Amino acid sequence: MKRILLASSLLLLLAAIGLAQPQPAPAAQPPAVISSPEVHADNSVTFRFLDPNAHEVMLALEGAKPAPMQKDDQGIWSLTTAPLAPDFYGYSFVADGVGLIDPSNPLMKPNLLHTQSQVHVPGPASLPWEVGDVPHGLVHHHFYKSGVVGDERDFYVYTPPGYDPKAKRSYPVLYLLHGFSDDASGWTAVGRANVILDNLIAQGKAKAMIVVMPLGYGAPEIVVPGPRAFASELRKKNYDRFSQALFTEVMPQVEGAYRVSKDRNSRAIAGLSMGGAESLLTGLNNLDKFAWVGAFSSGGITEDFDAEFPGLDAKANEKLRVLWIACGTDDRLIEPNRKMRAWLDSKGVHNTPIETPGGHVWMVWRRNLAEFSGLLFR
Repeated sequence: MKRILLASSLLLLLAAIGLAQPQPAPAAQPPAVISSPEVHADNSVTFRFLDPNAHEVMLALEGAKPAPMQKDDQGIWSLTTAPLAPDFYGYSFVADGVGLIDPSNPLMKPNLLHTQSQVHVPGPASLPWEVGDVPHGLVHHHFYKSGVVGDERDFYVYTPPGYDPKAKRSYPVLYLLHGFSDDASGWTAVGRANVILDNLIAQGKAKAMIVVMPLGYGAPEIVVPGPRAFASELRKKNYDRFSQALFTEVMPQVEGAYRVSKDRNSRAIAGLSMGGAESLLTGLNNLDKFAWVGAFSSGGITEDFDAEFPGLDAKANEKLRVLWIACGTDDRLIEPNRKMRAWLDSKGVHNTPIETPGGHVWMVWRRNLAEFSGLLFR
């Protein structure tokens, strides 16, 4: 009996010790696998974002109004769009008022103030921004110290397929300018300029050309949120120093390193938004250097056009091969662009007015570049 009691006591003691030992934690649940964005066969897109603690999440999609997303019991917010036209779209999630990139998507839309994610809704090879089975040019990245602006800066150069730096052939050159808050990579990383030129050159729709994409800030301190960025003195400083850096630093480097023609008839300048304004100011005030000028949704020029373009009159028609001014009809800048064209008409300066559907978005500017570049150097 004593042995039985001893054994029972020992078992109870061991059980108590076992209960006192820390128990293994329950296995952690694996994090939810988020697939975002998901492009469907009908070109609709589902966006997903995990944030169980958010009270409201909106989808901010380029070219569309912000739309509310719906949360499921796992804390995943989602929204499926209507079918979208084939293109590249920037987007972000706005969680309780804070803009966020999509952590499930590595494709980015770089920007100095508002970095976003991108989604590609693929289309047929006939679209100029789709990579085609054609010869491809190269994109070169250059860095230098600017004596004009006083900073370290960069520019990109596209050379067309078949470009040979040792050959005697010279190429026409397009100086292509980005918009406000973009950096020098804007036209390649988002605008697809190199892909567009590859396709158009292969199809015989554009001349083989070199494209130079410089940093567009003569006053980098202009890159701040809000309207104070374009206060009159800072705006003028930005444009004046940009032109000076272009003429005295970028162009000499390009003309020293690449086989580009120095003839004004083989030189064009064009850009979007702020870059469109810079193209008009730099091009139309220096017709000894540029015969082709293009502006896409230009913004930042005052409506005192006589002061902005002193001396510009009908005599400019002898030097201008193309003055191309485009803007989307839904763009907030459509009226300033119409006023600019009306002033040019009053001065007898020939210009090509282009109005297309769309707002202040890359979907408009890619199409602008495809159309404008086909006109050049003919």
